Amino acid sequence: MGSLEQTTETQISVLADKPCGSLIFRRRFGSEASAADQMGLIRQLRERTSAPMKDVKAALVGCNWDIEAAQKDLRKRGVVLASKKSSRSAAEGLLALAQNESKAALIELNCETDFVARNEIFQYLALALANRALLVDSSSQSSSGVLPVGPEHLEFQSRQELTLNLEHQKISGETTVQSAIIEVAAIMGENVKLRRGFVLSAPSNGVVSTYLHTSPLPGLGRIAGVLSLEVEDGNLQSEALQQVGSQLAMHIVAAKPLFLTKELISSDVLANEREILKSQAASSGKPQVAIEKMVEGRLRKYYEDVVLLEQKFIVNDSINVKTLLDNLSSEVGSPVKIRNFFRMEVGEGIQRGEEVLANQFFVPVNCSFRLCSVVGKEKKDTRPR
Repeated sequence: MGSLEQTTETQISVLADKPCGSLIFRRRFGSEASAADQMGLIRQLRERTSAPMKDVKAALVGCNWDIEAAQKDLRKRGVVLASKKSSRSAAEGLLALAQNESKAALIELNCETDFVARNEIFQYLALALANRALLVDSSSQSSSGVLPVGPEHLEFQSRQELTLNLEHQKISGETTVQSAIIEVAAIMGENVKLRRGFVLSAPSNGVVSTYLHTSPLPGLGRIAGVLSLEVEDGNLQSEALQQVGSQLAMHIVAAKPLFLTKELISSDVLANEREILKSQAASSGKPQVAIEKMVEGRLRKYYEDVVLLEQKFIVNDSINVKTLLDNLSSEVGSPVKIRNFFRMEVGEGIQRGEEVLANQFFVPVNCSFRLCSVVGKEKKDTRPR
């Protein structure tokens, strides 16, 4: 092997590991090093970090072309840049779903543009977060079987930061949830935010069913429907039960129900709707008796629009969801009921162009456990106004 070129005080030292048989040797590049050598290091660092070309080159020059030091420098600068972007509106993104036999975890990871939402690194992180949410201790969940999961739940569930094992080549290794989000935000050059999530557990005698709409990859989508079915005494592996569960999850996505039953509509919401219908009917000029009948008729239509059990089943609109469950109960030989459901859509509740509030955690309107748990007897309607 030839001797290495001696450097002067004005020359730059670069570590470049090159195999030579069983040996590894170090080359030193002077300031007049070939463009090919420098471009090789730039290419390697870009492959590792996905950072912009100008940032990669600046980091290498600033670190005397030491690729390891330059990578650390890029990560440090990325944290600062991600922090500066954290107040920007992030209304795009994806929902990610992870599921096992007893529960399903659904999270929303937001970004600023659809372009980033289609990026494989962003998608990989979303799926990793959903799988992490599935492991969160759900013993503190309400009687409805639903546990809200936000960033603070993932980070401090066990009184210490839970780690996230990432195996993607550009964000590989063991890291915390928050660090992984910041790193991806730095790579993407956008505000990336874990906005919300929920874990829905099946009752001991029930199943959880899910559906993702506009899905670029398995486990990812822009709209999701999740519900739990409870079987009083029957076969949970019944093909009919599994099929109807999947169809109902799809129905929830398409029909956008707000309540599980009529009884769960708060008195305030019902009074407001009745007042609107009265005003509309009064404009007809008909007698008061006729107006009252018109209001009751339109109220029934309102129930069919927003109450899940009263809605026409999208797969077969000759029956409503309540009749569907009655038919399913007969088929499996035991009463079947919907214990809970919720619907989530990317970006709902976010005003585009507005700054994101710190620690913002949005709960979907289409979420029965928020309004009145079938089991828990909560009477307050806490929907966002």
